[in-house]
Amino acid sequence: MLSLPFFNIYSPLFPDDKKINFRTPKNGNNINSMIQRIQPKADFIAMEHEILDFWQKNNIFQKRREANAGKLKWSFIDGPITANNPMGVHHAWGRTLKDVFNRYKAMDGHELRYQQGFDCQGLWVEVEVEKELGFKSKKEVEEYGIEKFVNMCKERVRKYSAVQTEQSKRLGYWMDWNDSYYTMSNENNYTIWGFLKKLSDQGKIYRGSDVVPWSGRSGTSYSQMEIIEGRKLVAHKSVFVRFPLRDRKNEYLLVWTTTPWTLTSNVVAGVNVNLDYVKLQAADGSIYYFTQQNLEFKRLEKQFKEKKQWIEGVPKLKTIAQIFKERGGYEILGTIKGEEMVGWTYDGPFDHFEAQSIPGGYPYTVDKLEAEGITGKSQHQVVNPGKDNIGNDIVVGGEGTGIVHMAPGCGDIDNKVGKKLGFISIAPLDEESKFTDKFGWLSGKSATDKETVQAILDDLKERGFLLHVEDYPHIYPHCWRSGDELVFRLVDEWYINMDWRDKIKKIVDDINWIPEWGKDREHEWLDNMGDWMISKKRFWGLALPIWTFEDGSYYVVGSKEELNELAVEGWDEFDGQSPHRPWIDKVKIKHPASGLIGSRIEDVGNPWLDAGIVPFSTLDYNTNKAYWEEWFPADFVVESFPGQFRHWFYSMLAMAAMLEEKAPFKNLLGHALVKAEDGQDMHKSWGNAIWFDDAAEEMGVDVMRWMYASQNPEHNLLFGYSHGNEVRKKLIQLWNSYSFFATYAAVDGFNPAESNVTEIDLNIMDQWILSKLHAFIRDSRTALDGFRSDQMMKKFEAFLEELSNWYIRRSRRRFWKSEDDKDKQAAYRVLYEVLTSVIKVMAPILPFVTEKIYQNLVCNLIKDAPESIHLCDYPNADESKINMALIEKVDSLRRVVELGRSARNKANLKIRQPLAELGFTVKEDSVADFILDQQHVVLDELNVKLIRRADLETELIRYTIKPNLPILGQKYGKNLQSIRTHFGSVDGGDILNEIRTNKNYKIQLDEGEISIVREDLIIESESAEGLTASGDDNVTVGLTTKLTDELVKEGIVRDVIRQVQTMRKNANFAVEDRIKIKGNIDGTVGEAIQSFEEFFKNEVLAVELIDQEPEGEIKAEFQIGSQTVHFGLERVNI
Repeated sequence: MLSLPFFNIYSPLFPDDKKINFRTPKNGNNINSMIQRIQPKADFIAMEHEILDFWQKNNIFQKRREANAGKLKWSFIDGPITANNPMGVHHAWGRTLKDVFNRYKAMDGHELRYQQGFDCQGLWVEVEVEKELGFKSKKEVEEYGIEKFVNMCKERVRKYSAVQTEQSKRLGYWMDWNDSYYTMSNENNYTIWGFLKKLSDQGKIYRGSDVVPWSGRSGTSYSQMEIIEGRKLVAHKSVFVRFPLRDRKNEYLLVWTTTPWTLTSNVVAGVNVNLDYVKLQAADGSIYYFTQQNLEFKRLEKQFKEKKQWIEGVPKLKTIAQIFKERGGYEILGTIKGEEMVGWTYDGPFDHFEAQSIPGGYPYTVDKLEAEGITGKSQHQVVNPGKDNIGNDIVVGGEGTGIVHMAPGCGDIDNKVGKKLGFISIAPLDEESKFTDKFGWLSGKSATDKETVQAILDDLKERGFLLHVEDYPHIYPHCWRSGDELVFRLVDEWYINMDWRDKIKKIVDDINWIPEWGKDREHEWLDNMGDWMISKKRFWGLALPIWTFEDGSYYVVGSKEELNELAVEGWDEFDGQSPHRPWIDKVKIKHPASGLIGSRIEDVGNPWLDAGIVPFSTLDYNTNKAYWEEWFPADFVVESFPGQFRHWFYSMLAMAAMLEEKAPFKNLLGHALVKAEDGQDMHKSWGNAIWFDDAAEEMGVDVMRWMYASQNPEHNLLFGYSHGNEVRKKLIQLWNSYSFFATYAAVDGFNPAESNVTEIDLNIMDQWILSKLHAFIRDSRTALDGFRSDQMMKKFEAFLEELSNWYIRRSRRRFWKSEDDKDKQAAYRVLYEVLTSVIKVMAPILPFVTEKIYQNLVCNLIKDAPESIHLCDYPNADESKINMALIEKVDSLRRVVELGRSARNKANLKIRQPLAELGFTVKEDSVADFILDQQHVVLDELNVKLIRRADLETELIRYTIKPNLPILGQKYGKNLQSIRTHFGSVDGGDILNEIRTNKNYKIQLDEGEISIVREDLIIESESAEGLTASGDDNVTVGLTTKLTDELVKEGIVRDVIRQVQTMRKNANFAVEDRIKIKGNIDGTVGEAIQSFEEFFKNEVLAVELIDQEPEGEIKAEFQIGSQTVHFGLERVNI
């Protein structure tokens, strides 16, 4: 029976005693009031604000926590949001998913921590503070004062964490907002100290010089993880430059580069020893060497044609052959292997700069080479750089010339080659990416400034080194926060030796990755990553706990307590402050082994250390290990996939592998990116960015959450107001289903406690929708347990369509009729049960609208019901109520209707025009019998008079099967003619039947067997004579198209009914209002109405038709065929 317990509104339907009743509490009557009639048009945004106030006023969140305290724990760890600006709509996707699964687990009876985090430290905050202060360089920060600057960074974090807190509340994101974690906290910083201490004890921390991406604007380096975020398509001035060969008069190496500034620091030129190089003589007699394949190679040809990865206005690139033809022509004198060129020496284009003549390199010298007097100029030679660390040739043909200019002080690969082969490095740039004083007239100029680049080109041309200049589009790294172009600079940084990556790889396999390919992506990163650069030469961030000493040694401090023990100076100034610059910089320590006094390095840490430590720092790893063990590892984390494999996921995995050799989480849900509706990235500067506040107050949060929850996480979400409007229509569909029920329930005073409905009172549609309901509950749990809200939303949208456009629409008359019989009561009880169950299923995703509905349908009826839907238990499906045979039959019945509508559309026959007969075919006799038993549904839905089961599909429709030659040609090329011959000799129906049964059709040719699938065919259909037909593999429908006079008249009446119903709606008449119709009831329309008068009056609730001039509360004029009709409507009291 139907039952409705107070603290779990959902319960199994119809237990064994078959009787329906409500449990009544001991204190008496359980009915508080009645279901209230509502306005059909909902203001969802106002409703959301109302619900937020309700939650806060009634402390609903805290009550949920208290109800679950002590139950099975479910540990969620929040990836911290950068507290630097207001939220955008891209932030809201991840936060919605987090909230959905938290709410689901809470309703399912789990205890949660509800702690969310703010990412506080790093360059992204510093850049915004610099903008506020109008600073353009790192030097200005130092002049302003580090302490004041750091305090401003802290204040900005506090400001925007407060803004994001309020925005998150607006989203409906339930968190303990009094217990958010901040990565700038002492606990977070000191926990990282402990991690670094453990690494140091194992010899994994080191200082090394390397060429790294560098921002002159920010004065800091970028790790391997970070540069991918800021890659942009730009056009650089690329140059073909000639290096004069020594001892080979008028002969040159032809080199190519997109960074002309690096030519100042050239040391060697690399070739591929296995490639053929041409010896080309130009018109002026000069001889050039470059790879043979590059002579006619069409560089970036595909990109130019497709205009992908291309910049508007950049002309097509020339081949090397074209370049020389435009200079008077050329002659090929011969070819030479690359290995024969190794050892050739040459003069560099900037050998006159002092840096090229400094022994041992500049500014970092190699003692051995310095002692030998080796300089950049003296090492200019052709070399074989070999292969990279994964076995690929460093020098290849194609783009460029096959001769690579190498500057070990300006390129990461060049630097590795230089170290391997024993060459010096010349690093030309300072912290601001400006040339240092060893570079002549370039000293003080910015390497990335366009004027500097042009000056270099002019100089090369004037001195005879420049052959050709072009604009070259390519992807180049930029600062992902400040936007400035990065350079590659030789610097000292601090690293973690990642030779223990196998520990990380082991725990990666212990995690459930969603989507599955996430695991492979993480492994790919771990296989190819370098050592982890953890230092930044900045101000606001983790103060790396590394102290250095005059003997070149260093010491890593692992805790505040250890620092206190070792401190010999500055402790009193530091104590009471956070462990940040400049306060921590004042502390000097005594090395516990050497006794030397040391100072802390000025570097701050990579910010991904801050976020990676949170599975430890937020769970009191250092101070309450028992509490940490209760909540570690996390059951669930979710963040955007792009980038996080090398950022947050990686840092958490690495830190957990080192500290505990355990995976820090069990399940990881990754989602793609939020893009604009046209697929473009969202940027403030492009004018297409959408801020969260704007979207929330224009489209509403439930609409946004529907969008986010429905999106396949593997695919980018195209976010915009057009998409939002489509989703709002679906939300309105849910509201309209509720509104329909509430309206009639209020009119009839429906009270589920007073109904006496048994299972035998339910009709087929009731049984079907209840089966569908339980299947939906089951499928929703499966989807949410698998962290796939998008799969759940597909089920919901399908169920909502079935509920509103089939069950409710088919049941309307049961609610309309005046008799309060068992059939009407059954309709009320079933729809009530469906609605109150569905809103609880959907509450985690649509927390606002479901709360609003719950308050009316449940709290207005059940005195002791939970006061919020979010205090209810999550529904469980009753498998015994899922009748799959019935579902299949009703779905087939619905398919007959759908195909019937399609057939009407083909013949342009509107649904209001009655037709004489429908024929159908299905495979199963039991399904056919069901359709015939329920034929009144088909007759009513399709407005036909008779229905019959046809013996053969061909009575209704005929199919012509042809081979899809373009597709088959691509697949089977040489066999195409044989396939065509075969199709000409067989019956198309046999082919189609085989496809329907086995999903393919096999053809035996002389060359062997081939398999044809549906996509290889062109399937054309033709309705049988006198019919309009549609069909699929299981159901076929054919409708007669001949119209009798009687059918035409009925069609006219149905058109008039539609017009009158529109007039009632426009006049805001109540659904139960009876009316009089006054108007000109004559002509063709009058005759039709007279023929079907009772039908007409019943449909529009008319008690009288008066043939006179139209008058009443509303008057209207409308066209029926060629006749203009004038009606007036007037309500009647009965």
